[in-house]
Amino acid sequence: MCPNRILEIPVSITPTDAIRYFRIACDKRGWEGTRLEESRVVHRWAIIMPISNSARVIGLSINNGAAEGLSLRSWGYTPGSAGSITMVSFEIPTSMDNEEWPSFLSEWYQSLPRCPWKWSFWERSMIGYFSPEFKKSKKAFLSEGVI
Repeated sequence: MCPNRILEIPVSITPTDAIRYFRIACDKRGWEGTRLEESRVVHRWAIIMPISNSARVIGLSINNGAAEGLSLRSWGYTPGSAGSITMVSFEIPTSMDNEEWPSFLSEWYQSLPRCPWKWSFWERSMIGYFSPEFKKSKKAFLSEGVI
């Protein structure tokens, strides 16, 4: 049995929006899931040294259908002195890693209230305008073939 693929993407939406619209997209396809609540260690830079914190992770895992094993986990953290970045982590089963995955991901991001790889000028200024997270987000969606 092959391991599942993990895809972590920084996004410009809130963790609750990410999970809400993931659940809606799954409900449209008839997939049922269970709620996940975890914690994750994140790092924040303070002047010259990193400080480790714990971030609350919320998620949803699919238990039946063609996407059994698919899950989404989402959390927010503050990498610097201000501004928060939301991360989403998809666990994609190898059975779904074909045409079904890009169509599902496309359906998920198109239903979101805003484009997940675009931040406003104010948000970028708060987080750090030249932060590499912004480019990583767009590259991740491009590599999945949904843009």
